Amino acid sequence: MTAHSNYRELFEAASHGASRDFLPQLKIAAIEQFEATGFPTTRDEDWHFTSVSPIAERTFRPVRPSATTLTGDDLAPFTYGQDDWHLLVFVNGRFEPALSSFAQLDADAQVMTFTEALKEAPELLAERLGTLAPAAHAFTALNTAFMADGVVIRVPRGVALETPIHILYVADAHAVNASQHPRTLVVAERGAQVTLVETFAAIGGGTYFTNHVAEVVVGEGARVDHYKVQREGGDAFHVGTTQATQARDSIYHSFSFAIGAQLSRTNVYSKLLGENCEVRLNGLYALEEAQHADHQTFVEHIAPGCSSREVYKGILDGTSHGVFNGKVYVHPEAQKTDGKQTNKALLLSDGARVDSKPQLEIFADDVKCTHGATVGRLDEMALFYLKSRGIGGERARALLTYAFAAEVLELIELEPLKVALEALLFERFIPPDPA
Repeated sequence: MTAHSNYRELFEAASHGASRDFLPQLKIAAIEQFEATGFPTTRDEDWHFTSVSPIAERTFRPVRPSATTLTGDDLAPFTYGQDDWHLLVFVNGRFEPALSSFAQLDADAQVMTFTEALKEAPELLAERLGTLAPAAHAFTALNTAFMADGVVIRVPRGVALETPIHILYVADAHAVNASQHPRTLVVAERGAQVTLVETFAAIGGGTYFTNHVAEVVVGEGARVDHYKVQREGGDAFHVGTTQATQARDSIYHSFSFAIGAQLSRTNVYSKLLGENCEVRLNGLYALEEAQHADHQTFVEHIAPGCSSREVYKGILDGTSHGVFNGKVYVHPEAQKTDGKQTNKALLLSDGARVDSKPQLEIFADDVKCTHGATVGRLDEMALFYLKSRGIGGERARALLTYAFAAEVLELIELEPLKVALEALLFERFIPPDPA
């Protein structure tokens, strides 16, 4: 029996709501799409450097709901010390209101779980859900078929949410050998502003599979700052896909940070549909031992006068493997496009390796686009300089590694998050002073 048929059996065994609702029909179409597509293989161009056979060769049943014993103290390492942020906590894919908290929401903004949205804003879900993320992608189809809960955010015209919204997805011991398929839908209407942080974390060990999809609508003149922090367990698998669409004069900033999971893949796609849009896709990953992390970006310039900037960096130790596959596609009508893409990787061991594939496809005449990639080791001259100033070899290497990472972390505009991620990297790379 194939993994595909196993997932069909799991799908048939699950309850998907009343037949009159739009959601069951969406789910049925998704499982059929998944069966038709199948899991990607290394023969697929976009997955050439990443084998998902560890996921495809086993069947991860959706995690069974169970009462959680986690407390606020258990979550403290993942909340960045920000008690005043809006916080929505999901444990094994299930919303936990007792662990969540809200400051006063501005104006008529809506922050809902999917269960609430089906009751309070079904027309919003029916109009937007499943219309952005690429349905032909196997993992997106699998998410749509099995999504049980998630978050829906609607920021109405002209409203600027001052307080960040933090969605924390936690897996505990009950998630072992299971899967969770959370979904995020963000609609920022004309002139709206919102900052969203999504954190994926584990408390306890074990193998499990997180498959997340986010759909982000950035309206005319709106701004969305979107941060994703992937701190899954060391034996976990993680696939995440974000699709943003941008209207005229809009801004979308994305930052991806990955230090967890044995195998992870992060896709970030943006379609610039209106004139004078700005998109920034930045990221940092730090790997050790035999970890594998793959980042794919796709910026599609459809309208004229738009700009895109990408900076992705990776730090690799042990026998880890990093992949960056970034594409900027410029349509013929997208004149005056200004795009720049940069990918840099730092290898700390002989066994670590990186595959980098920055790409430009340009079908317009009046554009300014550049891309570049570098892979290297620590600067021996800089190491010598630090050692000559009395800094030990191990600490000198750690300081230079941290400096390499800090450069991209400076692109984070949410100060508490930047400080917290810097502390994480400092803890990983900087050895304690000798007693």
